[in-house]
Order: sequence, then structure tokens, then C-alpha cells
Amino acid sequence: MRKHPQRSSSLNRRQLLVAGLGLAAVAASSSATGAPPAQPADPAGKTPERGRGAQAMRLGVIGAGWLGATVGRLWVKAGHEVLFSSRHPEELVSMTRELGPRASAGTPRQAAEFGTVLLFAVPYEALPQLGRDLKQALRGKVVLDACNAPSGNDHALSREAQAEGVARTSAKYLPGTKLVRAFSAVDATAIEASAKRQSGKLGVPVAGDDAQAVQVALRLVRDAGCEPVMVGGLAAASSFQRGGPGFRANTTAPELRRLLGLPQGP
Repeated sequence: MRKHPQRSSSLNRRQLLVAGLGLAAVAASSSATGAPPAQPADPAGKTPERGRGAQAMRLGVIGAGWLGATVGRLWVKAGHEVLFSSRHPEELVSMTRELGPRASAGTPRQAAEFGTVLLFAVPYEALPQLGRDLKQALRGKVVLDACNAPSGNDHALSREAQAEGVARTSAKYLPGTKLVRAFSAVDATAIEASAKRQSGKLGVPVAGDDAQAVQVALRLVRDAGCEPVMVGGLAAASSFQRGGPGFRANTTAPELRRLLGLPQGP
């Protein structure tokens, strides 16, 4: 069995418990920025489920392709306000209209300014430019990084990501953010299927250095109908980047822990 080495940046249970106190502050910041209250019901008249009854958050999805759209839709259904964005936001209007008043569409800059937490799900080569263009809007925010460097050595960015690790490379190009690797190692179809199941939820590996940001990510993975698997700090994310044992395993949390050599949860 392959054992994943412990790293000094790994977060222990006590750190994560303490960091949970920060969730309220993240949610409260939505109100401080003038966010309208979440709607009490969806267009079908059903009261939305909100991750364990916690307050809804304002979430910006940068890159509303297959993965970003899938996760964002599930967050809307969980009661969060989500702004989906792409280079062609007009193409997203029909989707957001179907999702109801908690969903909207806009540009990447609008999403970055709107969300207290952001999901990046764009082609990896777009990260450096987005980091430059959105630098001020991104500063201090929790960023869930679901981007993957392309395989092979044809691009300098791919070579850098392979040498330094995708997580560290993403953090370099999105400076000033509280970056967490999440949703990067699973397929959109697997996420969608997991959200429909009551048991055997999809295990989603998560890694980050900021304890509060990690707690936010763990909650949002659950709100997308999956089970988070805490792997460690950003350096540990190499175990589920392309070529690692956790990359696109698309399996349950216990099996993912086994593949990564992690102790089984309760």
C-alpha cells in the first residue's frame, strides 16, 4: 500500500475544528457587502437545503463549463447565491434563468467581485492572465482551484506545474488568495451522480494551507452532494494531481483514503 508522507503543512483535526469558527465570518461578509437575502424557496416551491442549516454564501464561478456549471448548480440548489461567469456570459442566461433568482451570469471580473468564495474551473493556461486581471478583486478571498495543467511537456506552464506541483503553481498565479485545491480530481458526471445518492458519496480530495479556507471548502464539497477527504496542505495536493493515485479516481471516500494511504475517517 502506498503511504502518503506527512508534511509540516498538513492540518490536524484540532486546527480544522478551530478554523470552523471562521465559517460564520465568511458567510457574514456576504451581508456586509450588500448581498440580497437568499430566497426562501426555489421556483418549484421547495425550501432549499443549506449545508447543515448554515447561512448561505455568495459564490462566484469562474469558468462555467461542464465542471463549473455542475458544481454551481448544486450550490444554488443548496441555497447559495451563485454568479456563473465565462467570456460569453450571454450563453449562460438560459441556465441561470432555469435555476431561479439565486443564480446569475456575468463576466469573470463580476464573478470575482461578487463572490466571497470563488471556484476556478478554467483551462490552466488562463490562470496567469486571470490572476493579473483580477488581482484586486481576488485579494484575501477563498479560492477553490479545480484547474489542471495539461499533460505533456509542450507548454512551459505544464513543465512548471509538474516540477513545482499544480497547487503551488496555482497559488503563484493567483497571489493574495487563500487557495484550496478542490474538485480538481473528479469528473462532473461523478459529482452529479453523487448528489443524487443517499450513501456511497463521491470522495473529493481537498488540500490547503489556510485552515479557515479549508473549512469553507469542506462545507462546499458537502453542499455539492459529495464527501470531502482532507489530504493535507497544498504540498500534499500532488497526490491527486495528474499522474497521482487520487487523480480522477472517482470513487467513495473510504476507497480514496485507501488509495492515498490516509487513515480512514469515522
